[in-house]
Amino acid sequence: MNKIYLGVKFALSYFTLLPIRFDVNDDLSHPRVLKTMLLSLPFVGVLLAMLTIGMFLAVEPLGWLGALIAAVTYMVLYGFIHTEAVIDVADAVYAAHSGKDAYAIIKDPTVGAMGVLYGVSFTLLKVAALSTALMHHLFLPFIAIALISRLSLLVLIRTYEFRSSFVSQLHDNLRTVPLVLLIALCAGIGLYLLSWIFLALFAAGVLTALFLSYAAKKSLGFINGDVLGMSLEGTELILMVTLLLLWY
Repeated sequence: MNKIYLGVKFALSYFTLLPIRFDVNDDLSHPRVLKTMLLSLPFVGVLLAMLTIGMFLAVEPLGWLGALIAAVTYMVLYGFIHTEAVIDVADAVYAAHSGKDAYAIIKDPTVGAMGVLYGVSFTLLKVAALSTALMHHLFLPFIAIALISRLSLLVLIRTYEFRSSFVSQLHDNLRTVPLVLLIALCAGIGLYLLSWIFLALFAAGVLTALFLSYAAKKSLGFINGDVLGMSLEGTELILMVTLLLLWY
């Protein structure tokens, strides 16, 4: 039970800015801790979405400004960890096109011009899309998107081999049966709450994540944690736009 508790804490500490503390003797590399950390990830997305909705309801009297504040809060809550990946992957893709070492560029802490342009463009689009969804009170679909994007991330972790020691360790500890059971559980809850909309978003989310990761791998020649983050962010943006198109 302690390993499960540590795994949930690890997921919250790694994928959010929530104040989580560990003891010096906590073994975060234990297989059961890593497995729990991964299987907790979709529910971390649900928690972040619910906190974002709470923020929006608190500042809703401000109108569109309140929606912008809440949308930015969502990205702040996960520390822009996935947004940063968009910048790194954009720089690496353009470096690869120029014949440079894409892996060296993606690990470089500095940011290139193309990374800045793609990062700013993506952030504008995501904040605008999420703000629109919040202003139309599409709360349950937003929660579903936050969950589906992270379920899709687990599918990628299980599917690929990675050029990253940490993500490779996650891949080794994520088994197919627990992942399928988790997807079935989430699908059952989603169907009950959102009917066919959840299935449509889930199918679109998984396909989008697979397409984005495949395109990145084809351009870069490898997949690492940055590609996963970029895929998650791209999946969330596309699902939000799809949701708004369906809604209207």
